[in-house]
Amino acid sequence: MSTRDELAGVLANTINKQFKDMKVAYFLDGTDTTPTDIKDFISTGSTMLDLAISNRADGGIAVGRITELNGLESSGKSLIGAHMLAETQKKGGVAVYIDTETAVSTEFLESIGVDVKSMLYLHLETVEDIFSAIEEIVAKVRESDKDRLVTILVDSLAAATTKVELEAEFDKDGWATSKAIILSKAMRKITQMIGRQKIALVFTNQLRQKLGVMFGDPWTTSGGKALPFHASTRIRLKNLGQIKDTKKNTIGMKMRAQVIKNRLGPPMRHADFELYFESGIDDEGSWLHVLKDHKLVKQGGSWYTIKDQNGKDIKFQSKDWSEKLKDLDFKKYCYEMICDKVILKYEKNFGIDDVIVEEEVSE
Repeated sequence: MSTRDELAGVLANTINKQFKDMKVAYFLDGTDTTPTDIKDFISTGSTMLDLAISNRADGGIAVGRITELNGLESSGKSLIGAHMLAETQKKGGVAVYIDTETAVSTEFLESIGVDVKSMLYLHLETVEDIFSAIEEIVAKVRESDKDRLVTILVDSLAAATTKVELEAEFDKDGWATSKAIILSKAMRKITQMIGRQKIALVFTNQLRQKLGVMFGDPWTTSGGKALPFHASTRIRLKNLGQIKDTKKNTIGMKMRAQVIKNRLGPPMRHADFELYFESGIDDEGSWLHVLKDHKLVKQGGSWYTIKDQNGKDIKFQSKDWSEKLKDLDFKKYCYEMICDKVILKYEKNFGIDDVIVEEEVSE
């Protein structure tokens, strides 16, 4: 194990003395608590998406960081955000819902598992008011209970207007750029503020198609480049198809979540899962798909076979899978098998001729 450089230690002490009110120089060997340390993780409600984001067991989005959920309309952005609020409350934290779309439903939130009686709901219209409220929340948390976990969901950034927009005439130039300018300033400030707190900030955003783009990514998001730059994790949600019951009624969607930017783990990974309108993400169902894909479960007709933690064959049908997972020892065993297969190990055991380079990443 290497020893700390003596001159580096002297420089750290000198710089920290210059900044009397706060520490700015650190060593990343685990002896210092740094602003870059992740305070906690919040689950997205999908185990597979949690693993895709953080590449670790019991992970998810990072507390102290900014996360963006983007996608077309009806792609599950609000639902994933609601799952994060529910998971925050399960950890004893405070859930804050900032609504700009005037479309939130208490029945919907409760079906996901959100305790609406304990959730703080704010209805705000402008970007200025949103960030003013966030600043007040961060300041109050820092003052009263800085160790309390707080998740703030802004749903959505695309629907938020600006004060200039509200007062401007639509045929006049200039008002459309005000949102990007305000966001650029606000994001720089908020990123620094939440970085030292146990606060997770989540934005939902709308995908919009670029006009005249022939090559590359044809999609962009509302509000300019500030949020994509400052977000530690950006997740793009896509509807892969409808789920219907025996009467042909649409009861859910098959979803894909693509991690298009990630400072917590490897980017460009994705997770597929089923999402039901009445109950949210079918997380346990996605476990069965992954175990099957990795040949840890064998299927014969409508029956599945898996070896339990004792090496004993267990046979079941898909409708009985959730019941099997009520055995907590068996559930832990399945989770560990999934983590072993899904979490990437950084081992370079290949040469340049063994890899494929794709010039464009398909959505």
